[in-house]
Amino acid sequence: MKQSLIARGLLILTVAAFAFGLAYPPSVKIKRGLDLQGGMHLVLKVETDDTVRSEANHDADNFLERLAEDKELTGINAVRPNQGDADVARFSFTGVPADRAADVRDIYQRFFQNGYDMVQDGADFVFSMKGGVASKLRDEAVAQARRTIRNRIDLYGVTEPVIQRQGLERLVLQLPGVEDPERVKKLIGETAFLEWRLAVYPRGGGMSPSREDVVANLGGTIPPDVEILEGDQTDPSGKVIGTNYIAVERRPVVTGRDLKNARPTAGQFNEPVVGFTLDYQKGQEFGEMTKNNIGRGMAVVLDNKVLTAPVIQGQINDQGVIKGNFTNEEATDLATSLKSGALPAKIVFLEERTVGPSLGQDSVEQGLKAGLFGAGLVVICMLVIYLLAGVNAILVLALNVVLIFGALAAFGATLTLPGIAGIILTIGMAVDANVLI
Repeated sequence: MKQSLIARGLLILTVAAFAFGLAYPPSVKIKRGLDLQGGMHLVLKVETDDTVRSEANHDADNFLERLAEDKELTGINAVRPNQGDADVARFSFTGVPADRAADVRDIYQRFFQNGYDMVQDGADFVFSMKGGVASKLRDEAVAQARRTIRNRIDLYGVTEPVIQRQGLERLVLQLPGVEDPERVKKLIGETAFLEWRLAVYPRGGGMSPSREDVVANLGGTIPPDVEILEGDQTDPSGKVIGTNYIAVERRPVVTGRDLKNARPTAGQFNEPVVGFTLDYQKGQEFGEMTKNNIGRGMAVVLDNKVLTAPVIQGQINDQGVIKGNFTNEEATDLATSLKSGALPAKIVFLEERTVGPSLGQDSVEQGLKAGLFGAGLVVICMLVIYLLAGVNAILVLALNVVLIFGALAAFGATLTLPGIAGIILTIGMAVDANVLI
């Protein structure tokens, strides 16, 4: 009997020591929730309509290219989905000559039949993306947004972030320890879709302060393969004083997807810039393109806004810099966004809750005081009412708390303020049971 008690005692002490080792020091080993550590709770919506609209526009471009290359058919008017359209999964061709309608049908059947339904009404063709294709695009957009945000948060340095999908288009983020919420929101919400596009007007570099001037120099109408973009007009000090405009080719020369690396660095005059490196294949193509367009302007476009429109002065291969009147922080965040990849669609912040570090520390201190005060009252009552049996119960309760914290550390569970209240309640409820046992 005595040996059995000794063996049990040693087992209890071994388990307790193991649990203590797992949980000590608790400030390092125990993961704290936002209410204890401080941080951000965000609910985001991924605007998946943007992804479907972009895909429809891309397919319209490919369709026109196929018609030009395979059928030598050009000059077709393409109606594309625009921002705010109710149906973003549709594009159409109007005014197709009657004797060339068969060519359009042939290209559709060969390359686009699996993704689109086609309806012909005389000289007009309407192409509607199939429901299954659109649903898959939306699902992939949310999944990609989650991966991209995770990469950005990891590069920023947030430890133990929680990023969960909620429903079809929402993401829930819990970011403990964040000290600059606005910077993190900007980092998360920036689409970071980077493009290099050749200028159409002004062709020799720079931008025009008048949109009407740009349209006039295009002949009064904007060709289907050309787009007018805006950029900030700044004074010599870098202050924004207006808006400039530039007409660029709709199809980009290079995009952020072609980047191998991006990094913050210093420019020629020690100003903050973002250095970039292209992958090998795109670097070769970029070098050939710049070689053939020396003296022509090329716009650097971020999220459909022109950062700069320099003149191509020589061949540029796989390395260069992006200038944009950045601060050091902005250059660092842009490099982080580019390295993590572009978001597939715009992000909308639906809900935001922020708990400051000081408030979280106050919660820890108040919870600790409440726990010690409650435990002290329990100990006094146990000793007064149960005497020696009360001492045994107190020891068991102490072991119980050690095991709870050991389990929290072992499984990586998060301790929250309600969790502390639960531990206090456990102590109170387990007292009488331990005496009886």
